Amino acid sequence: MFKNRSDAGIQLASRLKGYKGKEGVLVLALPRGGVVTGYEIARNLNVPLDIIIVRKIGFPGQPELGIGAVSETATIVLNDHLIYAYGISKEYIESEISTQREEISRRVKLYRKGKSLYGLEDKTIILVDDGVATGATIKAAIATLKEEKINKLVVALPVASPSVVEEIEKMVDEFVCIETPIDFMAVGSYYYDFTQVSDEEVVKLLKLAAVKI
Repeated sequence: MFKNRSDAGIQLASRLKGYKGKEGVLVLALPRGGVVTGYEIARNLNVPLDIIIVRKIGFPGQPELGIGAVSETATIVLNDHLIYAYGISKEYIESEISTQREEISRRVKLYRKGKSLYGLEDKTIILVDDGVATGATIKAAIATLKEEKINKLVVALPVASPSVVEEIEKMVDEFVCIETPIDFMAVGSYYYDFTQVSDEEVVKLLKLAAVKI
């Protein structure tokens, strides 16, 4: 169990000490929750922090269950197995993608003042979230980063479902995860405090990180 997202970030940073103060290392966090965890990693390693914006495509009536995701660079990852098994329509998926692209646009303007994701070439990227259940969001982030000319991709997570761990491990150069419970439930089940993170908190942490690095 983690006290909160900050505690999770501090624990992850202790497992990533080899990157402390190194040139060319960048922490990329998934908003919103992942930014709190990523901030602590970046602060403890003394490396820059930025965000990569990816939005989940939710199951009809169950938005927290991801059937896919879309990134700010328009990369789309879909869970074809779930979509086929439940007969989810193409129209529904296209509508969800359109909705999530609008939210991505809003977040890019708010979090990064409209600037696109850039400056990743030859970087070692530490991709961070506060936890992974279905893996749809982080897989879209990984697919996005693989299209960039980065040097190395590290994924760092406090907790993840065992069903997706093996898959993620195969997609990246290094995978660091503290907890992979066999009886995995929701990500929030492994935090004493899993209060929703606000836009204002994300903006504040990004500003703090920019000042400290």
